[in-house]
Amino acid sequence: MECVDGFSKKYHAHLLVYYETCADISGAILREKQIKKWNRNWKLRMIEKSNPEWEDLYPTLL
Repeated sequence: MECVDGFSKKYHAHLLVYYETCADISGAILREKQIKKWNRNWKLRMIEKSNPEWEDLYPTLL
């Protein structure tokens, strides 16, 4: 898979290991800002709680 310019290409991101759904864009933006303030260990624990094998979740969205 080829990454497009931006976050994916810059950080070599190739798996979707965590996502949340929101009712509206305002809630999504608020949640994203909240998570961005967390330290890395909190984020890793959040991912491992819902996806301990770090499986690619992208196919589940299709």
